Amino acid sequence: MNCRSLLLAPWAKPFLWLLLALPAVWLIYAAFNDLLGANPAEALTRSTGDWTLRGLCMVLAITPLRDITATPALLRFRRSLGVGAFIYASLHMLCYAWFDQGLALADIWRDILKRPFIWLGFGGVLAMLPLVLTSFNAAIRWLGVKRWQKLHRMVYAAAILAVLHFFWMRAGKNNFTEVGVYAAILGSLLVWRIWKVVKAR
Repeated sequence: MNCRSLLLAPWAKPFLWLLLALPAVWLIYAAFNDLLGANPAEALTRSTGDWTLRGLCMVLAITPLRDITATPALLRFRRSLGVGAFIYASLHMLCYAWFDQGLALADIWRDILKRPFIWLGFGGVLAMLPLVLTSFNAAIRWLGVKRWQKLHRMVYAAAILAVLHFFWMRAGKNNFTEVGVYAAILGSLLVWRIWKVVKAR
């Protein structure tokens, strides 16, 4: 069975969802078995944020990989990866609000005023929301292909806001190694996108 047949197999998408669920399953297992270190709340919040960024990078990498490898079947996984990234972003927000702030709205609001980088993360989640709500085939028919494609370019805005959120959060600790990795990946994908647009014109 060749690569194209594997990607088009009926079980390929369920298998992808299984892979996407594994980090969350591990985090739940680790939380219940005291494997998250001295600060489990921080570990959960950090890990779900990391998987959000990884998911966004994977979404943006699908089209370049399709073109470079001449494998159109990769596109069928892009929406699943996007929804997966949004789920981890939602878990990231929930971990912060629940474990860090005890779901106390007043405390959350004071923390946002004190640490405005949270607004960037929240803005990234808001940018992803319409993409998730229109991630089914009926939405493409309703919006039309061109409008749907324009709307879903907001994934770039979501990724930029997520990286800026991570950068600003790490600025207080002066630790930018991981941020640099994500910024380099995102920058490369943006440059590729711009190059394709310029080349097409």
